[in-house]
Amino acid sequence: MEKRELVILGAGPAGLSAAIYGRRAGLDTLIIEKIAPGGQIRNTDEIENMPGVIHASGLELAEGFRRHAEHFQAEFRSAEVKALKVHEGRKIVVTTAGEIEAGAVIIATGAYFKKLGCPGEEEFIGAGVSYCAVCDASFFVDETVAVVGGGNTAVEEALYLTRFAKKVYIIHRRDKFRAERVACERAAKCEKLAPVWDSVVEAIEGDGLVERVRVKNVRTGEVSALEVAGVFVFVGTAPHNEYLNGLVAEKPGGWIVTGPHMDTSVPGIFAAGDVRDSPLRQVVTAAADGAVAAMSAYHYIDSRGQALEMERK
Repeated sequence: MEKRELVILGAGPAGLSAAIYGRRAGLDTLIIEKIAPGGQIRNTDEIENMPGVIHASGLELAEGFRRHAEHFQAEFRSAEVKALKVHEGRKIVVTTAGEIEAGAVIIATGAYFKKLGCPGEEEFIGAGVSYCAVCDASFFVDETVAVVGGGNTAVEEALYLTRFAKKVYIIHRRDKFRAERVACERAAKCEKLAPVWDSVVEAIEGDGLVERVRVKNVRTGEVSALEVAGVFVFVGTAPHNEYLNGLVAEKPGGWIVTGPHMDTSVPGIFAAGDVRDSPLRQVVTAAADGAVAAMSAYHYIDSRGQALEMERK
């Protein structure tokens, strides 16, 4: 079986930051990623809250992270993680490209966008239903679309959509957005945005393509229809943790519990970024998590090596 010192699961900002710090600490470092390095930020149009970077596209920032990790000769492998197991203290990463025994593991597999679960959502994915404005906004030039959600992502993506669509509804179950003040102020000033307060999506309808969305007012119970060509869903996230099978302690929702050193409940396994229980999920916090996790992994591996030397003596 292949053996590596540090195996990082996921190549988003947390995983790539961990790779940079791991390599700089002299660790043999392998990053496993099933899609492309960079994570979800590759689909983000604008990032303006990363210290030192006044403005950049998500793709530009992701490529910078990747190049930095490659500069320190971190090894990348394209594969999907199927399981993480611990057997007699040995940490085994099971992937579609084979099994790897790791001295330490950093879980940095991030999170994914939740779905509404309403009638029509699955049917119209790729035919008007989307979870990525940057990916699909250009298909809706001069159309009317709806965004579902009220957090930072929903409001920011709605503002991005106004560059293409002639009108953007924002359907939110509350009477005010949960987004940061700056985003809310921008939304309030944008004439193309039309909030639909106190409402939830009942169904997405159309004939081959999305034509309308039915919404229910949670206060009055009234159901109405909005004629739209597209529905963009941003109603929260859930962690990519399906391969863990309860191996490490988690909070409700599956978020991994970590200590201040990014340590999980299993010695030698660390977690960083959006996959862990955290009050804030941003690029800057993910990168910081990755740095802490990598140095914690280094100290763990180093202490294990010293212990083995003592045993030999």
